[in-house]
Amino acid sequence: MESVEIGSLDLRYEECRMKNATAERALLASISEYGVREALQGADADGSRILLDGFKRYRCAKKLGIGFVPYVSLGADEALAIVRLLQIGNSRNLNILEQARLVEELRRTHKMGVWEIANLVERSKSWVSVRCGLIDQMSEAVLARIFSGEFPVYAYMYTLRQFMRINGISKQEVEDFVCLLAGQGLSLREIEMLAHGYFKGPAELREQIAKGDIAWSLKKMKETAAPAAGCNEFERGMLRDLEIVKRYMERIIWKNKDRRLKSNSFYAEANMLCGSILKQIDGFSSAVGDLHDRSGKA
Repeated sequence: MESVEIGSLDLRYEECRMKNATAERALLASISEYGVREALQGADADGSRILLDGFKRYRCAKKLGIGFVPYVSLGADEALAIVRLLQIGNSRNLNILEQARLVEELRRTHKMGVWEIANLVERSKSWVSVRCGLIDQMSEAVLARIFSGEFPVYAYMYTLRQFMRINGISKQEVEDFVCLLAGQGLSLREIEMLAHGYFKGPAELREQIAKGDIAWSLKKMKETAAPAAGCNEFERGMLRDLEIVKRYMERIIWKNKDRRLKSNSFYAEANMLCGSILKQIDGFSSAVGDLHDRSGKA
């Protein structure tokens, strides 16, 4: 690790890493009190320090007028430094779309094939192909909105991609929807409701969403979101339980690799809870499968 002048860092890969205003505000407060404690990482190539990891720390340091930051080089070859970041980022701080953007850089900019990337990052060919496919599914406008933090990545991964796979929604339709909702501060639940209205609802609802009348559309969706009138109280409760389970399963899948999960206290408690869940998982899976089979006949 060395201390380097912040102005000497090349930011060409900044768009490959996601922005998160909430996380950055918290980091800014921490750095203002303790300084930059975790080293930024990059490649020392072509006479430049090309930053690959630490863009939030970089922006916070710039805001605070910090002139020098700790820095670690991942190598003198730009492509191999990206490979090294993918290797260590698998278990640290790269989400799947950030991995996909970096894999795409290796393919397009550095002319590497899928098999070569898989060998270098020590992953399967399918691991690389999945990430290539993610980028191919997304338009530049959608990528820009997600990576700028204007549209939640979680909403894209677990709501919009479902519509694309199951309902055959086109890339252009997804782009139109994302651009309509980007930057409006909507919750994941609100985006999910609007997606159902936009892609599967009546023409009137889709038209109102397309016009930007989000408040009216949400009100309309919430009015019709209650369980069917023919359900009894117990059935309505069961539907609410299923909705909660679905939502929290998705959240756990997404949060599991977050770098903020790191304290021994957390892992001790999580281990006991996970053990309890695993003991019930077979029975739970059987119950859900049985209900799915029975409800399919209706």
